Amino acid sequence: MAAMQAHRELPYTGLAVSDGVVVATAIVLSPRNQDAIPCYRIEPDNIDREVTRLDSALAGAATQITALIEEVTTRIGAAQANIFIAQKMMVEDTVLRSEIVQAITDERLNAEAALEKTFDGYEKLLQEVDNEYLSERASDIGELRRRVHELLSESMTQSAFDAHAHLTAEPHIIVATDLGANETVQLNADNTVGFITEHGGTASHAAILARAMGIPSVSGIPKIAEMLQTGDPVLLNGDTGDVILHPTEETLSLYPGARRTTHHAARRVDPVAGFTVRANIGLSSEVELVKDVAAEGIGLYRTEFEFLAAGKVLDEEAQYSRYRRIVEALEGQPFYARLLDVGGDKEAPYLDLPKEENPGLGFRGARLLLGRPDLLIPQVRAMARASCHGRIHLIYPMIVDLDQFLILRERIRQAIQDIPGHDLRHGIMFEVPSACLMARELFEVADFGSIGSNDLIQYLFAIDRNNERIAADYDPDKPVFWRLLQDLADAARDAGKPLSLCGEIGGQPQYLPRLIELGIDCTSVSPRLVGLARVAARKHLTVTAGR
Repeated sequence: MAAMQAHRELPYTGLAVSDGVVVATAIVLSPRNQDAIPCYRIEPDNIDREVTRLDSALAGAATQITALIEEVTTRIGAAQANIFIAQKMMVEDTVLRSEIVQAITDERLNAEAALEKTFDGYEKLLQEVDNEYLSERASDIGELRRRVHELLSESMTQSAFDAHAHLTAEPHIIVATDLGANETVQLNADNTVGFITEHGGTASHAAILARAMGIPSVSGIPKIAEMLQTGDPVLLNGDTGDVILHPTEETLSLYPGARRTTHHAARRVDPVAGFTVRANIGLSSEVELVKDVAAEGIGLYRTEFEFLAAGKVLDEEAQYSRYRRIVEALEGQPFYARLLDVGGDKEAPYLDLPKEENPGLGFRGARLLLGRPDLLIPQVRAMARASCHGRIHLIYPMIVDLDQFLILRERIRQAIQDIPGHDLRHGIMFEVPSACLMARELFEVADFGSIGSNDLIQYLFAIDRNNERIAADYDPDKPVFWRLLQDLADAARDAGKPLSLCGEIGGQPQYLPRLIELGIDCTSVSPRLVGLARVAARKHLTVTAGR
């Protein structure tokens, strides 16, 4: 790491896509092969030959995608494999094939040109849709188009990954203009510890797969592939969106657990007496990682990510199987699950949510749960059934006041009253300032509280945490924020109710001592940060005990 001192430290800020903090050398991928697509007119006698070439390429693509689905199912999970089902459906779609064949026969285009023309129309149509989730799906068409073109050329184009194969023995951070789902799956999960891209939002397939694979990532940094060179040392903070090129030793000292590590080799640190560290997860498949790092249970299960990964609404049975899997794997350890927190920046067309001018302040969180019983009831019934095998703490998202909490709790109780033996506890995610200001009233009726510091900072300071233009202003190091945390800690202590914090600052060494001083003795962080949080907490508690 001494080489890092030879260059000036350069910080960049983008969108936090997948959490975790890592340090490694960069591998900068060249843009995808941009060789010109052959385009020419064919003679009538050659039409059948071009159609045969097309059919052979489409069949080959279907075979490849089927193998990819099987690989992803084995390596990551069935929910993530569903991402590629859409590509398989497209390549086997008879309507799509007929449009390409029509371009071959009517316009007498060669197969490559006919394919390009047809796919280009579909891709542009999706890109123009004013919906992040749907526009991101244009990447499916782009990836499929490249796959079929490669088969048509009868030779797979060397990928950027192949070109850098000699560098993959050591931990590295992939840097690229963008990454598709196919490319993300090709990453060597044993040595790829993060990726940074110029393009790609939080709803992209690459982002969903990165979170499922436990690979920290940041996007939205303009021309990042031009600013970095292969071999450059980089610190990537997927919790905040910060990327630091040539980090100094002083900067690295703030992240002692991040030095050249992989997500599989997350440091296992023994629990700290008097300070509890739980883990955040988004998918039931991540529960094994929670056990690997010896977290003291799950402090935040973001249930909406199961829907986003599956690409559809999950019915009661599908949800029940996931929740029960987690309960049984935890073997009695605490399990805190947040009810669906969709809307805002988590768009999903299959939920049929209204288009809003300001979605961050719109139909989301508790408001959506109250307005959409078709989403609320299956979920809470699945939770209640799973809790028969072990207690589940339900976290109510985006609660704004006492009345809203009581109404939602009553709706839930009515929905599950016929399920015997359930063991649910009902608590509040403190992330809206109005709820924080009436914390004492809420603690009188709630079983527990959890501080969602990410959204609390956003709403307290009126700043969009997903906007890279103002990302530098997303700063928790302001007195009014810590004053609010102190008020919450005091209210919980006086009511005798548990309080934890599950936002990004709960795993950052520079903030943990301050949380402990406030009386917040439980945080929930990414599994990869459990060890780092314990190291920071033990250091602080040891110092204070020696005073």
